[in-house]
Amino acid sequence: MKRHTKHKTIRKKSSNIKKHSKSIRKIAKNRAPNINKEDEFKKYKKDLMQLINKKADAPSYHKKHIPIKKHNPVKKQEKRPIKKHSKRKEIRKKITNKKNPKRIKKHHIKHKNLKKNNIKPITQRNLADNKQAQSKQPKIHNISNPQLHIKKQNRPEIKIIEKKEKITKKSKTNEETKYILEVDGAKVNVEIRKSNEDYVYNINLPKFNIGTESLLRYAKNELITSATINIQELSEQESFVKMKKRFSAEISSMLKEKLPHIEIETEKMLTGILMQDMLGLGSIEFLINDPNLEEIVIQSSKEPVRVYSKKYGWLKTNIYLPTEDSIINYANIIARRVGRQITVLDPLLDAHLLTGDRINAVLYPINSKGSTIVIRKFSRDPYTIIDLIKNNTCNSDIASLLWLAVEYEMNILVSGGTASGKTSFLNAFMPFIPPNHRIISIEDTRELVLPSFLYWNPLVTRTPNSEGKGKVTMLDLLVNSLRMRPDRIILGEMRKHEEAMVLFEAMHTGHSVYATVHADSAPETISRLTNPPISIPGNLLKAVNLNVVMFRDRKRGIRRILQVAEFETEGNRATSNIIYRWVPEKDQIIEHRESMRFFEDLSRHTGLSEPEIKKELEERKRIIEWLIKNNLRSIKEVGNTMELFYQDKAQLSELIRKNETAKLKE
Repeated sequence: MKRHTKHKTIRKKSSNIKKHSKSIRKIAKNRAPNINKEDEFKKYKKDLMQLINKKADAPSYHKKHIPIKKHNPVKKQEKRPIKKHSKRKEIRKKITNKKNPKRIKKHHIKHKNLKKNNIKPITQRNLADNKQAQSKQPKIHNISNPQLHIKKQNRPEIKIIEKKEKITKKSKTNEETKYILEVDGAKVNVEIRKSNEDYVYNINLPKFNIGTESLLRYAKNELITSATINIQELSEQESFVKMKKRFSAEISSMLKEKLPHIEIETEKMLTGILMQDMLGLGSIEFLINDPNLEEIVIQSSKEPVRVYSKKYGWLKTNIYLPTEDSIINYANIIARRVGRQITVLDPLLDAHLLTGDRINAVLYPINSKGSTIVIRKFSRDPYTIIDLIKNNTCNSDIASLLWLAVEYEMNILVSGGTASGKTSFLNAFMPFIPPNHRIISIEDTRELVLPSFLYWNPLVTRTPNSEGKGKVTMLDLLVNSLRMRPDRIILGEMRKHEEAMVLFEAMHTGHSVYATVHADSAPETISRLTNPPISIPGNLLKAVNLNVVMFRDRKRGIRRILQVAEFETEGNRATSNIIYRWVPEKDQIIEHRESMRFFEDLSRHTGLSEPEIKKELEERKRIIEWLIKNNLRSIKEVGNTMELFYQDKAQLSELIRKNETAKLKE
């Protein structure tokens, strides 16, 4: 029996050695990663064999010799049940926990977090409860740890609230503006939406298959060979419109011949696309005809076309021009229509489209990024004084004061910084001019739009041609305008000494003058006029009756009248007296001081007493407020009101009393 038991213990040892050999190899690797010498390794191997013999002799590793210990019922529930073949894992944990204390810390931290959230770990007892709860309740898929099956009562509710808040924030920030553009019969959808904290201008251009593209190329080649175009037709607006109608009829007849069952909308779309490719600037025509845009910039073929929106500011579009040659081709098309050339030797172009839009082009390599075209759009529907009062740029008190000043031929300067709205405000109060006065405007770029009832001659400067000839400056036009017997002279911008001297000479000779100048306040306007490069004597500023200062708040995206002032002179020194000023905290224009000389000059020139002047102001203020109330804001509606005021004031008063607006909308 002893011999039998001896062999039995040997078999037990060998089986235990086989069981734990893999774990011991891993321990050897972890405990001796840097041992390279054979002697040291052999010595280390002996220690390991002794450890194996000790573990093989231990009685706790056999099922029959597991000692029964008394445990508290709570602790017994928290321990995991030991399954079959789990001894090896338990031994590994004991050995590794001795050498890796970080693992023990993570384990304890994990259970602490579970206790904080009132979440129990899985045991034999609560496994059955979880199974019953899962069979009754729907499955939860948004659990962060899939090993924990948590009851609905114990699940923290904060996570669900956070998700809902994120969704509502996204819905608030994703503001979109959608509208439809139609150019030459072709309709496209425009969408301005927020993407990565920036607004993007997306225009859904039509995409054609290979067959449709080949048809468009065929129609284009047929029209090029058959049609005849004169240079005069491209340079005059009326003849250009007639030519477009002729082309449209020819394209539609050709499409019906090739595709007899084509739909009307498809025919209009294809006709419009062909018209834009042959007579326009391709897909850029949609941007040019968008009334919500002020400026279009083609930076290069590698970058998207950018636009300046009246509401959102600068935006990226989804339009890319295919090559640099296409940009050069567009620049050449514009240059040929105005009788100019743009080449590598003469890489700069400043011209105007037939619609009045200003074009500036710079070719590569002058612009190192690539060829660039900038299109500054001519306003089709300009701001009127009613629009400016509605958006708080101006108020009815200042509007009635300017009306009285313009009617009685007072001189007004509009000053302000870049893009502060100087020209827009100048254009807004020009309809106050009586209809029987001759007006001559002088500009670098045609920006003014006056009502049709006015007696108006717009003059525009011209740059020299490639030979350096044909230049017409603003000074040339200003001197020439004095020979045209004007009653009113409007100067786009005062920049040089010669222009200022001619303009102030016109004021002193009895002409009513309106001009703009770059300055940020009334005192700075005086400083700008009396110092280089303008440098006029201070005593000449007495001819200016009112100075309106415009301001642009870039942070809030608003434009306001900052100051309304008058100039006072003593000898060769001039000072400003501010009558109205803007309070940015309240966003209101308030009265600052009483006028020192404006009403006195007005009374001397017109013979009106102070009560009569106040009565005149109240009458004009009442008309302006009536126009605001009835939303009569277009240049035509405001122009008809001004014309009726000067020709038949009694009839206008009757229309206001009866609140009839039909006649003014005609």
